[in-house]
Amino acid sequence: MKLGILGGSFNPVHLGHLFLAELAISQLKLDRVVFIPAYRSPFKLEVMEAENVFFPGANDRIDMLASAIAGDSRFAVDTCEIKREGVSYTIETLEDIIERFLPDGKPVLIIGDDLAEDFPKWRESDKILQLADIAIAQRINSGSVNYPYQHIQLENEVMNISSQTIRRKIIECSAWRSIVPSGVRAIIEDRRLYGLASFDKKPDEDCTMANIQLVEAAVRETLSTERFIHSKNTALHASDMCRRLGLDPAAGYLAGIAHDFAKQLDNKQILKIIKSAKHEISAMEKDKPNLLHGKAAAVLLKERFRIHNKDVLEAITYHTSGSPDMGLLAKVIYIADKTESSRNIDYDLRKMCSTATREDELDNILYIVLEKTILKLKAKELVLFEDTLMLINKMKGRIS
Repeated sequence: MKLGILGGSFNPVHLGHLFLAELAISQLKLDRVVFIPAYRSPFKLEVMEAENVFFPGANDRIDMLASAIAGDSRFAVDTCEIKREGVSYTIETLEDIIERFLPDGKPVLIIGDDLAEDFPKWRESDKILQLADIAIAQRINSGSVNYPYQHIQLENEVMNISSQTIRRKIIECSAWRSIVPSGVRAIIEDRRLYGLASFDKKPDEDCTMANIQLVEAAVRETLSTERFIHSKNTALHASDMCRRLGLDPAAGYLAGIAHDFAKQLDNKQILKIIKSAKHEISAMEKDKPNLLHGKAAAVLLKERFRIHNKDVLEAITYHTSGSPDMGLLAKVIYIADKTESSRNIDYDLRKMCSTATREDELDNILYIVLEKTILKLKAKELVLFEDTLMLINKMKGRIS
């Protein structure tokens, strides 16, 4: 195996790091690049002392690296420097990696030209040159620079991305999310790293971005493209409504993205899920098992993803039939499912959905949506859920 080694603080890892590793694989015909996060980098001590920002621990940086390279067999993470603790020196790491990874020929040590000039000053730099080939990537120089030691010059564009810039952008609340992998973004947001102030309070442990990403990926794999787009639109609509109503937008998004998770399962699968959870099945649901897809989706969310948020599960369960006892989030999801942006609804109703900030306004919208839903079902000569009729009567009493 021809091996590349890319060390750094990775604080945080970003798309520039991944691009550099892929570039090295392509140009140098490597089989794998090993990312090695430093415990304390001798090159970053002054930066760390100068920045007035909380630096995450080693486990956070390892988790971010692991999420960034998930599913890609060309990349690996090794924690030898973290385990050694103290200041990390390349010669020690290089000897360790060679002994354990047994590469074919010399491994390739990938460094940026911001470090290349001082390479002769590194501890035992002559021995490093004996053990590894040095590949230098352009980070600050747009052209090749001659260095007084044998090296390989990688041909790459200079990418104006650095971990320090990302940390600064996070502190300044400017754009940073598109220059890190989605899994890294989730960890930064969920753990509120680098002084992130995205949340007024700590997010519900079930409604973290990491959980939402896992659920959304599963929904995308399960549903048709058209049905997934509907779920995505419902999630966005629900999140926006929750934000205006003072509810948790993440909970609204999670319930919205997952509400049709079981929609395209066949009837036998749906019945099996419901029976395994020991839910009661009405005569109407037994006759038309697809009516149970909301309840089945809630079961799947709980069993597969360990989601236990009662409001989220209730919202998903009752998005089809409604319930006279359902809470605010369940009302939001019922409305969002019927009024998301791809639905053909009238302007006035869409405007009401986009401006509601109080529970009484939400109840008024719910009553209108229920009326329209019942009229549509009656036009198709379909039997109505008893819960739906009880819910509209309750809403009618509230707004009259």
